[in-house]
Amino acid sequence: MSSLLAHESLIRAAVFLGVLGIMALWEIATPRRRLELPKLLRWSNNLGLVVLDTAILRLALPIMAVGVAAWISGKGYGLFPMLGLPLWAAVTATVVVLDLAIYFQHRVFHAVPALWRLHRMHHSDPDYDVTTALRFHPIEIFLSMLIKMAVVSGLGAPPEGVILFEIILNGSAMFNHANIRLPLGLDRVLRKVVVTPDMHRVHHSEIKAEADSNFGFALSIWDHLFRTHIADPSKGQETMIFGIGAFKGAREMWLDKLITQPFRRRT
Repeated sequence: MSSLLAHESLIRAAVFLGVLGIMALWEIATPRRRLELPKLLRWSNNLGLVVLDTAILRLALPIMAVGVAAWISGKGYGLFPMLGLPLWAAVTATVVVLDLAIYFQHRVFHAVPALWRLHRMHHSDPDYDVTTALRFHPIEIFLSMLIKMAVVSGLGAPPEGVILFEIILNGSAMFNHANIRLPLGLDRVLRKVVVTPDMHRVHHSEIKAEADSNFGFALSIWDHLFRTHIADPSKGQETMIFGIGAFKGAREMWLDKLITQPFRRRT
């Protein structure tokens, strides 16, 4: 356990870079759509957000969700230790419950105006590729971590389960935001269980009813269960429009504009 916790950041970084590289190459090999803006402009600023988000999070919440899990489980607090769940069951339940929590968190960030102002930065990307998965405001990332820490504390989740969930969440987000083409038959099968790029792409539509659907990040079962699933965008996968009107354009892709966007009015 101590070795796993000591190398948690390294493990997550290695998986992140590996998945990012695979998705980037996959996008080149079989792109779903043509991108509108220069990739260098979007990638440099979207990746810049990752660096900024990580630095702020590490400074503000140095122990993070994994550290909370290690402390709570070590004390025997929380639901899972109370139920006496074996490790494999607690790890599995941790991944499923945290994924459900992120689904509801996502819905709340769409429903509450003040939270939507933070989250809309993610939706304002006029293109859709693997780096869109990394485009979140630092305040939203901070609030999301607080929510995960609260859920982890209540569950008494084991650190192994939290680390696994974070890896799955990060990897699945890059997969389902990737500009890749999957065979339609494979997509139909996969989306019964996991969120596919074609499924999540609907969520980035400029049409509000479509943007308020397909909230899942890893497991698709929540959208099916709570009836928030829309199969396809009304304008089609290859001609649907992304972004938010007032925040389109090359200048809006710069890091300073992304950071200040929640505090600026739409015109």
